[in-house]
Amino acid sequence: MAQRRIGLIGYGDVSVVHVGAIEAIDGLELIGIADTDPAGRARAEAATGLPTFASAEELIDALGPDAVHVTTPHDQHVGPSLAALERGVHVLQEKPLAHTLEEATRLVESLGSASAPRADGGSGAPKIAICFQNRYNRASQELFRLLEGGELGEVRGAWASVVWSRSAEYYAAKPWRGRWENAGGGLLINQAIHTLDLVQWLLGPVERTEGLVSQKKFAGVVEVEDTADLLLHHASGATTTFYATLTAPVARPVELEVETEHAYLEVRSGRGGGLTVRWKDGRVDTFSDRVATAGGRAYWGVSHEELIRDFYARLDAPEPFWIGPAEAMGSLRILKDAYSNSAVGN
Repeated sequence: MAQRRIGLIGYGDVSVVHVGAIEAIDGLELIGIADTDPAGRARAEAATGLPTFASAEELIDALGPDAVHVTTPHDQHVGPSLAALERGVHVLQEKPLAHTLEEATRLVESLGSASAPRADGGSGAPKIAICFQNRYNRASQELFRLLEGGELGEVRGAWASVVWSRSAEYYAAKPWRGRWENAGGGLLINQAIHTLDLVQWLLGPVERTEGLVSQKKFAGVVEVEDTADLLLHHASGATTTFYATLTAPVARPVELEVETEHAYLEVRSGRGGGLTVRWKDGRVDTFSDRVATAGGRAYWGVSHEELIRDFYARLDAPEPFWIGPAEAMGSLRILKDAYSNSAVGN
């Protein structure tokens, strides 16, 4: 793989995973960090010794990176991504696509309009990926393969749950997480969006979302929801029952179960997690997920590095990256429909 020079936009919690992946992948070099917060820039400089900047534009214009990783708060996703694409720089952006559908649409509609030549000297437009790394989990990949292969027969429905724990201190540490104008939502857009993405990727597009979001524990602490109870209607006619909450005393493994004509399939996250296929003829197949080597990386998703590695391996291919903005609209539309049903949000 050709040597790629990388800039990091946003030095917050999830940026540590991106820094670790860049360091681990041959051919990638982190050359600078941008953050709008002076304290964030100070931490970045102390931790890495790299030059820091107050904006994506300043970093790109000063250092000329081949790509940037956007790991900012939700309402600061689209601006840096557009600034990079307009300068011919590849973008690897954290989820969600945007904090509002309007901002997401602005990014999607901008694709193909970049007139600057690619900063890395390649042909075609610069590429953009959105970090839905759980698609790279072995369990997700095997479940997708089985569903696509047809051997499972008709898909009859699914169940998914994200039962996690958060505290008032979690929101106090980063107040933007609890505000509609900055986060664009709560539980669904920040924590459960990965599972929403998997459900619509595996079972097909969601045409209608029933159900509501609510505050069960954090009313008066934050503006956004901490619980969701939904029924997702897929274009195929199948439905997914979806439950998520941040009110549990401790986090449970994420669950995804699919009922099909010939088997019942169960996905569990975390250590010891993976896919179990219980065939109706009595056979049982299991596929274990990879185990993270570090606690921080396990928390954010063991497949971050796999997605990042794949993104750079595909940069010289003619087609766009397979998890781009248009693909990432699916999960955003689902959760925004839930907010609309509940008469909350933006």
